[in-house]
Amino acid sequence: MLSSTSSSNLIRHHVVPNGAACVVGALLVVLLIAGACVSDRFATLPNLLNVHQQATGLALVALGQTLAILTGGIDLSVGSLISVAATLTSGLADNAYGGWSTAIAAVLVLSVAVGLLNGVLILWLRVHPLIVTLGMGALLQGAILYYSTGPAGSVPDGFDALAYGRYAGIPVTATVVVALYFAVSFFMRRARLGRYVYMVGDDEQAATLTAIPRARVILFVYVFSALCAGLTGVYLAAQFGSGQPYLGVNYTLASITPVVVGGTVLTGGRGGVIGTLIGVYLLSLLNNLINFAGIPSHYQLVVQGAAIIVAVSVNMQQKRRAA
Repeated sequence: MLSSTSSSNLIRHHVVPNGAACVVGALLVVLLIAGACVSDRFATLPNLLNVHQQATGLALVALGQTLAILTGGIDLSVGSLISVAATLTSGLADNAYGGWSTAIAAVLVLSVAVGLLNGVLILWLRVHPLIVTLGMGALLQGAILYYSTGPAGSVPDGFDALAYGRYAGIPVTATVVVALYFAVSFFMRRARLGRYVYMVGDDEQAATLTAIPRARVILFVYVFSALCAGLTGVYLAAQFGSGQPYLGVNYTLASITPVVVGGTVLTGGRGGVIGTLIGVYLLSLLNNLINFAGIPSHYQLVVQGAAIIVAVSVNMQQKRRAA
């Protein structure tokens, strides 16, 4: 097995800022300048706090997606799980036998079950996670459409504080999510299981030969990803006041975009969650700028697709130069 010293060196090598992270940082500055030119309200503190709040859902689901991609996998079931979680939350919260605490507990249990099932199927079938999670996503989407084809229920009074609550003008949930990113970053650097995530993504065969518990890593990563998606669904239900069966559809692509924009490579083993957080705010600011400029909202999907292509191209070029 690798020594703690050599594993720590591997982690430092794979999470140091690279060209992609520098580009993202520069783009953030360019966006702020461009936005200030478009509108004098863009770079104001109230608008930036609004962007901070609006980024919460994407930040949550992208956090879990980052760990899946770091192992060399991907989780394409997150969008459907968000839809299920949001609809289940509003449906149970509005039920006389439910309530918001019951709804959140049910979502957490379901999310853990979905994550475990994804992990078990990946290990048992020995196929790429893309296939397993794509199938799981279709299964979940079909199940939620069987449950409801439109908005289901509503959230109780006060539940929207989860999405809109502020303390001293600062969005509470959004700030907690940022703190969670730094906690996960610390865990990935310091905890043995966190280092194993990088090792599995860096070289799966070598990880097996060095007795790294790959099965435990895969199960942990996909349960964590599912929990992040489930919590995103709860947050969106609080934000919109009800759950809808297609609420999470766009989040499948959206959750991948900040990960690759932030410097994590799709082949795994290189990158980190802080890069993803920067990518989240880059995309959120860009979408905010699009709104200020009066550009139709469907161009946001065009921007996301273009961002993935550019980011992957930059990462591949860096990988070839490093080789």
